[in-house]
Amino acid sequence: MNIIVCVKQVPDAKDVRLDPKTNTLAREGVASIMNPYDQHAVEEAVRLKESLGGAVTVVTMGPPQAEAVLRQAISCGADSGVLVSDRAFAGADTWATSYTLAKAITTLGAFDLVLCGKQAIDGDTAQVGPGLGVRLGIPFVTCVQKVRCADTKGLVVERMMDDGYDVVKVDYPALLTVVKDVNEPRVPSLKGTMKAKKAVIRTMNAVEINADPALIGLPGSPTQVVKVFPPEPRGERCLLTGTIDEQVEQLVGKLRPYLL
Repeated sequence: MNIIVCVKQVPDAKDVRLDPKTNTLAREGVASIMNPYDQHAVEEAVRLKESLGGAVTVVTMGPPQAEAVLRQAISCGADSGVLVSDRAFAGADTWATSYTLAKAITTLGAFDLVLCGKQAIDGDTAQVGPGLGVRLGIPFVTCVQKVRCADTKGLVVERMMDDGYDVVKVDYPALLTVVKDVNEPRVPSLKGTMKAKKAVIRTMNAVEINADPALIGLPGSPTQVVKVFPPEPRGERCLLTGTIDEQVEQLVGKLRPYLL
C-alpha cells in the first residue's frame, strides 16, 4: 500500500497569544509542534503499513522550518517526507491549501490512501481534509474514531457522530480524517530518531507541482482573516477564596438573590 499522510506544523497551544498591535497570532518565540490530530493520522498510517505492507509518505505545506514535523513523523515509523514550500503559498486559506496539497500528492504519483487529522488546532476549520478529498476526486470519510478492518482493497471504519457512530465501508483510493480516539501515538524509538536525522527531505515548489499561480496563496484564497481578537469579558467576575466549605457558602450567597 502507498499511504500519504498530510501533517501541519502549528504553534503550541500553551503558548498562543495575540499581538495587541497587529491583532494577529504572535508566532515569534512561540514553540511549534506537529498538529496533535495529525500525530494520530501518522500512527494509523504506520499501523496499516505494518499490517498490510507498503510505504508511508508524509507531506506538509509550510516554511522551511516545517521540515521538523516531517522528521518527527519519520522517527515514528513513516518512510519519507515531502515539504511543499514556496513563498507563493503564503496567505493560503483552506481552499488554496487543499488545492496545493492535491497538486503535490498528484505529482508524487499513485496512492491508495490519504490520512489527515480531523482539523488543525490553529485554525479549527476541519475543511482541508474534505476539500483535499474533493480535489483528488476520491471518496472520503471524516472523523474516523476506529479502523475496524483493512485489507488491500479497502477499509471498514467507524465515523464519529453526535449521537453515536456510523460504520462505513470504503474502497481505495480514499481519504480519511481521524480523531484522537482512533489510537495512541507511539514514542519515537532510538532507531527511528537516528533514521529521521539522516533522512533526505524532498522539497517541492509551485513550479514542480505545476500549480496555477491564480489558485495558490493569497491570490487563490477567497477568504481572508481581517482581524483576530480575544472576546471582551462579559458580566461581573468574582474570585472565591478560603476552604471549600467557605467558597460554597460564598457562592450560595452570590446566587441567592437570583434564585428568590
